[in-house]
Amino acid sequence: MIQIKDLHKSYKMGSSSLHVLKGINLTVEEGELVAIMGSSGSGKSTLLNIIGMLDLLDEGSYELDNVLIKDLDETKAAKYRNKFLGFIFQSFNLINYKTAVENVSLPLYYQGMKRAERQEKALKYLTSVGLLDWATHLPSELSGGQKQRVAIARAMASEPKLLLADEPTGAIDTQTSNEVMDLIQKINQEGKTILVITHEEDIAQMCKRIIRLKDGVIVEDTKVNQVLATQYV
Repeated sequence: MIQIKDLHKSYKMGSSSLHVLKGINLTVEEGELVAIMGSSGSGKSTLLNIIGMLDLLDEGSYELDNVLIKDLDETKAAKYRNKFLGFIFQSFNLINYKTAVENVSLPLYYQGMKRAERQEKALKYLTSVGLLDWATHLPSELSGGQKQRVAIARAMASEPKLLLADEPTGAIDTQTSNEVMDLIQKINQEGKTILVITHEEDIAQMCKRIIRLKDGVIVEDTKVNQVLATQYV
């Protein structure tokens, strides 16, 4: 699913440059649930941004679903993001003046899907996250956990190959975090490949593999005995 070889990324800082990723080699198979951990400045967000086609690599190669991701202008990057990727953010990134169902159907609008079909699909995915009864509510009328469920439904609606979750439990309490991770585990059990950026050890243990970054290199890559979130829900 993901094949990264000798990936380097630097940023210009005035007259000098900051070498953030220093030769990353990473393979993720279809159907994996992988946690990426590391302290602030370790390079985990930069790596996620490159995988998510929100940033470009300097050296090395990146393949997603056997497609070499390179020389992307913004139009092509947007097209590939729509085709391959679903994003779940810590801050939910919902549009405040749109209802839950409108938020979920947004990626389908960009795919050119007709309105009735968008509506039907959005309701299906809201049902899958247990929020059908909240379809016509605005984000301001939802709890943090409900907002994150809407965000997960939106990420799933375009039926992406890969889900990227950036600190998906960072803005919610422990109980709600466990509920969100239970949902992520269920989506993974259906065969979806998911990467979770987290700084929380207990959330990482709910994945099947943990990759730790330090100073721009992978220092640990281990498969773990997955803790099921259901035991805490």
